[in-house]
Amino acid sequence: EVQLVESGGGLVQAGGSLRLSCAASGFTFDEYAIGWFRQAPGKEREEISCLSRSDTHEYYADSVKGRFTISRDNAKNTVYLQMNSLEPEDTAVYYCAAGLFSSSRCHLYRGNQYDYWGQGTLVTVSS
Repeated sequence: EVQLVESGGGLVQAGGSLRLSCAASGFTFDEYAIGWFRQAPGKEREEISCLSRSDTHEYYADSVKGRFTISRDNAKNTVYLQMNSLEPEDTAVYYCAAGLFSSSRCHLYRGNQYDYWGQGTLVTVSS
């Protein structure tokens, strides 16, 4: 059974940090690109970061560039999203997704092209 399980969300004050984890199972993790998405109440889903399967390509949306860092540990089948300098605007449900892509440029792929999704973890940033 394929699973992506996010964890690490919670309530944090503005300026604080959180590290999200996405634990994968049921597929060959190191063959897949991983993306992080978020959806705030009343807003469309937004891709905020992705990492190619070979770690050769990283992408960050302008809204998080310089504050968030994506990384993966293939030995643990886990991807992380380190989030620093959090802002109230970062409040959202955060999802990880895995995609089997031919190109390493993972940001070229839309969310509906990803193969597997987690259930999401809520991040709330208070002002």
